[in-house]
Amino acid sequence: MSLSGEYFDGLYAADADPWGIEAGWYEERKRAVVLAALPRARYARAFEPGCAGGALSAPLADRCDELVCWDPAARAVAATRARLAGRPHVRVEQGALPGSAPDGTFDLVVASEVVYYLDAGDREAFWCAVEACLRPGGHLLAVHWLREAPEYPVEGAEVHDELAGRAALARTVRHEEADFRLEVYARVPPVARSVAEETGLR
Repeated sequence: MSLSGEYFDGLYAADADPWGIEAGWYEERKRAVVLAALPRARYARAFEPGCAGGALSAPLADRCDELVCWDPAARAVAATRARLAGRPHVRVEQGALPGSAPDGTFDLVVASEVVYYLDAGDREAFWCAVEACLRPGGHLLAVHWLREAPEYPVEGAEVHDELAGRAALARTVRHEEADFRLEVYARVPPVARSVAEETGLR
């Protein structure tokens, strides 16, 4: 079964940084890889479902005209709001996919370390919701831990294997290490284009 909002509330009650996201070279470097993998220098409107304490949200906000951040845990939402206070183009809300739907559409969705918390039915609903809110030609960036995590409904590799079979999405970027896998997909149609093609290079 999918891990519930109460599960995440319990994690934050025990530790303000349950996954050690705020400190350490591994997480700092991974954020840099995520930001470097984004095919466009700037996005008009982005959605980050599962923002945790906002460690990725902060640099992501620098690349977006508008950013919507969600998390199911109230403490995570409070931490992200505090971190991004004074940035009027960022909205932080308590919510989760599936079950709720964000307002409007986006040209970027960032699913960072969130989808392996969901069971098969909820994963399908998650991807359907992403496809529904992603503008034609918009990008989905997905990144997940690959090492064993017995408490999760599914491992990260399976999340990405499922994603590869979705007809509405075409992969443009793939980066894999022993620890994590990162992929970028374009919402099709139109035909997906590489970074060079998007910038006019042949």
